[in-house]
Amino acid sequence: MGADNHQIVVPSLLDVRKGNLAEIGRLLGRHQFKKVVIFFGMGLTDMLGEKVFASMKEAGIDILETKEVSDIDIDSVVDHAFQLPFQTEAVIGIGGGKALDAAKYTALLRKWPFISVPTSTSNDGFSSSNTSLTIHGRRISVHAKMPYGILIDIDVVKNAPECFIYSGVGDLVSKITAAEDWIFEEQNGHTRVDDCALMLSKKAVNSFVRTDFGTIRDDLFLKELVDSLTMAGISMEIAGNSAPTSGSEHLISHALDTFSSKPQLHGIQVGVASYLMSKVQNHRYERITKVLQDTGFFTFAKTVGMTMADFDMAIDRAPEMKPMRYTFLHVANYRELAHQILHDDPILKDILA
Repeated sequence: MGADNHQIVVPSLLDVRKGNLAEIGRLLGRHQFKKVVIFFGMGLTDMLGEKVFASMKEAGIDILETKEVSDIDIDSVVDHAFQLPFQTEAVIGIGGGKALDAAKYTALLRKWPFISVPTSTSNDGFSSSNTSLTIHGRRISVHAKMPYGILIDIDVVKNAPECFIYSGVGDLVSKITAAEDWIFEEQNGHTRVDDCALMLSKKAVNSFVRTDFGTIRDDLFLKELVDSLTMAGISMEIAGNSAPTSGSEHLISHALDTFSSKPQLHGIQVGVASYLMSKVQNHRYERITKVLQDTGFFTFAKTVGMTMADFDMAIDRAPEMKPMRYTFLHVANYRELAHQILHDDPILKDILA
């Protein structure tokens, strides 16, 4: 273990506000990009293309190629990456997970800057260096590269289906339990917490959970959500791993993804698991309860059909998802406590079938 500072990369272009998608050309021009390729999510060329193309044209930026991404199989992503024009100066991903994942990995392979333009706020992936691709039929997390730029149009994310907004809320509150797991891990001699990454992750979630709002589609609420998810992504880059934003609650979600017959959106699973784990950790569960109640997250989570049996299974299988970690769920007594809370807690009994 050296005591050297490691190099971190943070986005150079960061623009979060209403209506900025129509200025994408000007924003990229500020950073001297002249030739780009764009990956759109399915159906988004029709929805957002006109605005994007007009803005690029006005700024004198050449779009060398556009593509709608439906397939994130690693072989087809690699294959396509090496067919793109060599004079490309940046890869832009516009969409939900898949378009961003394919663009991010392409940017890594070709050593081009990646510009992240998420159209929903379902998790912190748009601001992190992790990407999720299909390898031999299974979704696998792969380390790619940090976005050079992040551009988020509040008007666009506001129009995403509410499940994506709730998913983002669930993914964000999970930073509370993740931080506690990380501290627990250091206390038990298994790691060293990076103080800067921990501070950033905590600041991100605290600023969000204290935001007053009327509905989850309020501009201020969405801006806080997006800013906080962005900071969480950067905290992972500082730590050099996902520990500041991903603990036992994420292991439960990974187990559900792997073994449940019908996994749900990542952030929905993680939000429910964070509530459970905050009770297990006896840490800030009042705050998590308040946020998940006030936003309507719990009410929504009840409608998706998650089951008690699946959560029981996921608690037991959580440690094998990341055997190298040492979270609360890696300890048998805490797994027992988790089962007990799962079956006794009124909110969880209400949400899970």
